[in-house]
Amino acid sequence: MSAFRTLLFSAATITAVTGAAFAQTDWPSQTVTVIIGASPGGDTDFNARTFARYFEQVTGVSMVITNMPGGGATIATSAVRDAAPDGSTILFGHTGHLIVTEVSGLADYGIDDFEICCIPAVDQGAVFVTSAQSEITSVEELLERTNEDPNAVIFGTEFGGYSHLQGLLLMNETGAEMRFVDTGSAAEKITSLLGGRIHVAGIAYGAIQDYHEAGQMAVLGQPNAERNPLLGEISTFSEQGIDFVMNNPYIIAFPKGTDEAIIERMAEISAEISEIPEYASDLEQGFRQPVLSYGHEESLELLGTIRDNYMQYRDALQASR
Repeated sequence: MSAFRTLLFSAATITAVTGAAFAQTDWPSQTVTVIIGASPGGDTDFNARTFARYFEQVTGVSMVITNMPGGGATIATSAVRDAAPDGSTILFGHTGHLIVTEVSGLADYGIDDFEICCIPAVDQGAVFVTSAQSEITSVEELLERTNEDPNAVIFGTEFGGYSHLQGLLLMNETGAEMRFVDTGSAAEKITSLLGGRIHVAGIAYGAIQDYHEAGQMAVLGQPNAERNPLLGEISTFSEQGIDFVMNNPYIIAFPKGTDEAIIERMAEISAEISEIPEYASDLEQGFRQPVLSYGHEESLELLGTIRDNYMQYRDALQASR
């Protein structure tokens, strides 16, 4: 993972940079429809709606959010892929929607079938948690338990999706053999953790902070190259001697064939939004997420590297289907 890690986090110094000249287009001139492959209330929905609010502040044009969950986000990605390439419809997704679905075989298309614009934000708020009933409070205890019995620890996931890949990477880097169970969405994972039906899961810290502070869940670590300071004293896996780095960039993509000037203009708008202090405050309060964005070329390079890295798990993901 060294090349992947270097590209993803030497880029902590890279943010989307506005060009000296604005893209030559009058876009946006009318309401833009934003399609997301997730239900309301989660991290993707939060990021899309927060971005849309500041998009309107910067441009004076509204964004209408349309939630199309289901099918591992393939319903949403298909809708955008088949939309007119006129700048009126965009996808706000993440690597789970546009890369993991391809790797797992849920979709027969991927990032090459869209006009990738930019990465407006990166989820650095994910943590790996355990249920209180599991009595596992550290990676060492996880390894001890799984060494005794590889079937003793249950990892809650959505088969073929991003969280499934999270579990495979955690297992690969720690050596902890776990049993995978399809539990559904983040909200369903939380319910299963609280009920003791699963023992480990990868979830946004903002969603489980209260349970952690109440002692109902323990946090094993954050999969960031460097500590996200918004997560408090939670250590990274790297600090624990485990080479496990996995973040989830959000992606703005247009239908194939969209005018390059529109792509450039959206990247400029995204960069401008990333400089607004109130936007940074909203991300912090919402999902403990620092501001980090990438321009067009940087996004293409980063997503290509992520795709190559994830392809080594293709067989394991497809075997679960």
